[in-house]
Amino acid sequence: MKILHTADWHIGKKLHKHDLYADFDLFINWLCKCIAQKSIDLLIISGDVFDLANPSSEARKQYYKALMQLRKLDCEIILTGGNHDSPAMLDAPKEILKELKMHVIGGLPENKEDCIIPVSKNGKIELIIAAIPYLRDSDLRSASEGFTYEDRMQAIRKGIQSTFEQAAGICKNKYPGVPVIAMGHLFAAGSETSESERDIQIGNQAAFNARQFGEYFNYIALGHIHKPQKVTAQVPAYYSGSPIRLSFSERKDEKRVLVLNSENGWTPESIPVPVFRKLLKISGNIEELKIKLGNLEDHYELDSLIEVELQEEVYNAQKIYELDELISGFQKPGYEIVKHRATFLQHTKGTTELYKSSRQLEDLTPKEIFSQLIEKQQYDTKTQTDLMAAFDELLQEVEQSENA
Repeated sequence: MKILHTADWHIGKKLHKHDLYADFDLFINWLCKCIAQKSIDLLIISGDVFDLANPSSEARKQYYKALMQLRKLDCEIILTGGNHDSPAMLDAPKEILKELKMHVIGGLPENKEDCIIPVSKNGKIELIIAAIPYLRDSDLRSASEGFTYEDRMQAIRKGIQSTFEQAAGICKNKYPGVPVIAMGHLFAAGSETSESERDIQIGNQAAFNARQFGEYFNYIALGHIHKPQKVTAQVPAYYSGSPIRLSFSERKDEKRVLVLNSENGWTPESIPVPVFRKLLKISGNIEELKIKLGNLEDHYELDSLIEVELQEEVYNAQKIYELDELISGFQKPGYEIVKHRATFLQHTKGTTELYKSSRQLEDLTPKEIFSQLIEKQQYDTKTQTDLMAAFDELLQEVEQSENA
């Protein structure tokens, strides 16, 4: 049986207010061709289908359009929810989609057996999928007075391990001898992340040691980390990564999907995804920026998006003005500047605030804003640590309520 592993589609994603709808359409068109050429039997999507818990009507339309395109290939589909997804929204049409050989597990069901999906070929069960979605705090532990912060982190890690152990036990009892792939959407310790990924669990402190997945599964198909990579575990465990570039920190990443052939073992083949849009970061002093922007060659594919950083030694208001003039007057077919900022290597007291104020609010995460706030207060180190821990828990509760 041939399986294609992908994740982190983030339908509806905007990169500095620039829609990436066209990027996703091109990816799905390519994916359909890849599935047909490789004769894929099963497509697994390990979480973060959408970028927002309450996606726009356009994002939902793209989602259903993509599923119908894929369905025409007679390829079975198993999809799990991620931390960006609303379990309720994903699960709503699951019974209808199931009739079309599309299995959706938006949130962890009360009965863990509902996560276990047998996949047949030619009338015979060839493979079992333990489709574990993103595990929220409420799935892993109940609030308990007297728990310290460290106790709660340990409880979360044990909860993740227990969930996968239960899934392994169900597969072993119901389908002995049949190969099993586990799906998961989480942060495995040691993974390389990018700036477009939100903290997993509570402040990333609950990073899960992938060796705790155990040795029962044949392969672990992971999502959440956008850079494709192998994880150190007792069995083959891989992040497929996001198929399109979702932030400028990913501009040099080689985007992939992973293909397995159960007859040949459980080490996946890495299939590169074409580059549909370039992300460029251009930096230098004002004269260098003028030259670099002027030397860009016209092209008429998807617009290349540009992040511009002015780098000068000493703060100079005239340089800020010239940068604004350069950005507002920039016109080059096939290119769009979506973000710009100024950095001065030498500055006088009080200038830091001026430079920081030039950052757009949308560039800051809630955690960054709160961190800057408490840094201005005269708290000792322990108090700052406790405040950040409390903030992380509150942020976790807000994100959970948004995804409910």
